[in-house]
Amino acid sequence: MPDLVIVIVSYNVRDLLRACLVSIARSDPSPRLETWVVDNCSRDGTVEMVQTEFPWVRLVTLDQNLGYARANNIALRALLEREGPTGLPRYVLLLNPDTELTPTALADMVAFLDAHPEAGVVGPKLIRGDGSLDLACRRSFPTPLVSLYRLTGLSRLFPRSRRFGRYNLTYLDPDVVAEVDAVAGACMMVRGEILRTVGLLDEAFFMYGEDLDWALRIKQAGWKVYYDGRTVVRHYKRASSRQRSVQSLVAFYQAMLIFFRKHYARQTAWPIRWLIVAAIYLRGMLAIALSQIPSKVPGRTAAAR
Repeated sequence: MPDLVIVIVSYNVRDLLRACLVSIARSDPSPRLETWVVDNCSRDGTVEMVQTEFPWVRLVTLDQNLGYARANNIALRALLEREGPTGLPRYVLLLNPDTELTPTALADMVAFLDAHPEAGVVGPKLIRGDGSLDLACRRSFPTPLVSLYRLTGLSRLFPRSRRFGRYNLTYLDPDVVAEVDAVAGACMMVRGEILRTVGLLDEAFFMYGEDLDWALRIKQAGWKVYYDGRTVVRHYKRASSRQRSVQSLVAFYQAMLIFFRKHYARQTAWPIRWLIVAAIYLRGMLAIALSQIPSKVPGRTAAAR
């Protein structure tokens, strides 16, 4: 059994996936490694590329797009089923195909979890293609109050406020190590035993929100979640979601509703509950309407993980 298993779900991002796999191959020596690619019925030659150029990858090909959570779970479930006497891998990394690892990123994240036995999850600082910080790489859970700050725009108006900036922790120094509520599923390393004790991703989520839900369940099981700003991974965000902008936006706001109803709706007073649900629907409809306006700026159409 390898020490680290990397699971990548791909959908029509052949060239980005190639660069991601190359970055894995070029990583500094690390614990025994196994890489899975679960392809969500790509039509751009992804499967052929992986088979030809990366024969060391365990490739799973699907005949339809099952979404992010279900596709990841195919690989994670296979790890559970083959557990046997050798046990689960020490660590599992969920990795987006539109990421590129720095040479020491894998070793650094493994070393962090080795040094912090209380940590169930660690995520790195994600840098976007233009060099800016991907704000989703560390965040708080979207409680009713945090969601209201986000949906009303207060988090954008007061990003340095510890009250209003909690959604993406915009007041936090991006280079520090900090315990947080959640890190991005684009690059999320968890302990292998979590697959058995906490369970897999919730397949009610199609494309967004499953990482938040998993982090919440992991914390409820007694583990801590850490953001490590010393480890950097590049994230060429919106690569898959750009291809189906309206569908991606629907999935994004639907995930917000699923998460709220699953974790917070029952203990939220009905006026606040109604306000949050209404705000999610209104923001979603506005985002979809704006996505249909022609723009010269590429990639503006979808909120991405």
